[in-house]
Amino acid sequence: MKLLFIRHGDPDYINDALTEKGKREALLLAERMANTHVDYCYSSPLGRAKLTAEPCLKRMNMDAEEMEWLEEFRPKILRPDSPERSHVSWDWLPQDWTKREHFYRYDEWWDDDILNEGHVKERAAHVFSELDKLLAKHGYERDGQFYRAVKPNNDTIALFCHFGVTTLILSHLIGASPMVLWHGMVSAPTSVTTVYTEERRRGIASFRIAAFGDISHLYVANEPPAFSGRFCECYDNEDERHD
Repeated sequence: MKLLFIRHGDPDYINDALTEKGKREALLLAERMANTHVDYCYSSPLGRAKLTAEPCLKRMNMDAEEMEWLEEFRPKILRPDSPERSHVSWDWLPQDWTKREHFYRYDEWWDDDILNEGHVKERAAHVFSELDKLLAKHGYERDGQFYRAVKPNNDTIALFCHFGVTTLILSHLIGASPMVLWHGMVSAPTSVTTVYTEERRRGIASFRIAAFGDISHLYVANEPPAFSGRFCECYDNEDERHD
């Protein structure tokens, strides 16, 4: 089985929509998806994800089932550097989160006073549970840190969603701390992340990331990637995003 995690186009977060650039990106993504075999589609209920999926689904002549747990992962926390206002749980300064060794451990990353106050563990557990239900529906049942290939298949599933929830899901599939993935990786708008199952012994499957954040459909059209999700490459770059 193959999973395609597709991030929404350049976002207009205030209106939960797409910018004009995001709309162009979505159309270019649709050209790519029109030539991609997909068997099932699922979507976040948020507007920016649905608007990105819309032209793709039209080109593929498919519908997408909405899944509430595919919406952006956004429990709020009081970050150490600015406890006077809330932030999404996965947006920390490197000088703060890297000091907490448990953040590097796949089975202890959630054991933190600040994250506990934001109910991050419970929210993550919900996403993991719903993901595993979906995978079981498609033939793969979780057993500890791997999956039982109950009904192994070569189906392709497309999920139109968001960066934060995608990296959270990837952490569950490969047994890694999402704190490391959240802060060490970034996927541009309309990027496609590809994950395959590997069944090296009959009936036992694991998931492996073959491509992360691919935006080749933008490059072939000379459309520069959007900066959304990134911070300034150098602090003195005034035209790039700062805190």
